[in-house]
Amino acid sequence: MCAAALAQGTPPDAVPAPVRPMLVAQDTISAAHTGWMMTSTALVLLMTLPGVALFYAGMVRKKNVLNTMASVVAVAALVSLWWFAAGYSLAFTPGSPWLGGWDRAGFTGLDFDLAGGKLAVSHVAPHIPESVYAMFQLTFAIITAALLVGALVERMRFSALLIFTSLWTLVVYAPVAHWVWEPGGWLAKMGALDFAGGSVVHVNAGVAGLVCAWFLGRRTGYGREPFEPYNLGLTMAGAGMLWVGWFGFNAGSAVAADGRAGLAMAVTHLAAAAGALSWMVGEWIVRGRPSLLGLCSGLIAGLVAITPAAGFVTLRSAVIIGLVEGLACYWGATGLKRLLRADDSLDVFGVHGIGGIVGSLLTGVLASPTVGGASGSLLTQAIGVGAVMAYSLVVTGVLLWITNFVVGLRVDEQSEQTGLDIAQHRERLGG
Repeated sequence: MCAAALAQGTPPDAVPAPVRPMLVAQDTISAAHTGWMMTSTALVLLMTLPGVALFYAGMVRKKNVLNTMASVVAVAALVSLWWFAAGYSLAFTPGSPWLGGWDRAGFTGLDFDLAGGKLAVSHVAPHIPESVYAMFQLTFAIITAALLVGALVERMRFSALLIFTSLWTLVVYAPVAHWVWEPGGWLAKMGALDFAGGSVVHVNAGVAGLVCAWFLGRRTGYGREPFEPYNLGLTMAGAGMLWVGWFGFNAGSAVAADGRAGLAMAVTHLAAAAGALSWMVGEWIVRGRPSLLGLCSGLIAGLVAITPAAGFVTLRSAVIIGLVEGLACYWGATGLKRLLRADDSLDVFGVHGIGGIVGSLLTGVLASPTVGGASGSLLTQAIGVGAVMAYSLVVTGVLLWITNFVVGLRVDEQSEQTGLDIAQHRERLGG
């Protein structure tokens, strides 16, 4: 079975996938698999709304809380329509090894024919309605774009954010998803393993976030005055929702209600726990005390790291991945951040970029054929990670340049000092 079929693809007991999308009788659809995928779709959307919104809003200054939340909500709505219009088709319609076709633009063919009792299924997941699969993938596109907000907070124009994330979803995210998860994609055919988005989501968003931070420049006063987070209780609540939602993210990527989904859920939880404790210990040694923010960041790091490996590694390997990743991401959010001299405001690269890179490479080392049916290759994983990093870095920079030329990326200094809640929305947080 090819790597693409093993990662977000056909479960072992399913019928062979058709080459292209097709109509099938409703009674051929698996009710159990469909029910689980609908539940997973809701869980992944919960990760963004309100998970990411709360996680980010708690870490910014009070004068930017509403703008941060509004950014996540607007990105979710905007990406939904772009995914419907073109993104899904570009990512998951068979085409070239580099980009999909236009057969599913506007979700063409995904309507349910009540009179005929037929519905469309994807060649990637022929056991569930394609409308469900398209919606599941939509939630991945949403959270990937929403993660970028963490690198842009407190200084980017709201209009620029909308233009940039629209372009980025279609020009960066959709092609990378096609490379890795479409069976005809060039990285899928090479054998790159990415069960639920280590490269497609986290490396991609992490590198793009770093480029955004470089391009925008530092916030006024960065490094000279304290940037006190508004409410880390919100961040903890958001982290908790992300932890729960990640079960749909990873276990849902089995695209079936089966033993592999159960394993993915178990390794996801263990890696999150190990990541939280590993970050805590590292911070305790370096700073002399643990912190709530460190625990929350560590559990997210563990979740990021296990994402590419969730369907390929043993339970013991998941603990190893979480422990390694907690320390790696702690360094990424502290020492490496200082070396890069970037105001990556909420550590999108330090947590998601480093977490995705290390997790993807460890998948190549620790993947077990007895667990996921695929052997890992460190070289193949490195090629995949490198390709995604290079593409995301270059194209994100081009898109930022275009956006800056059209509307300007950054608010003026007075707006930044006033806060984007007032400057961009004429709203103020009470209390």
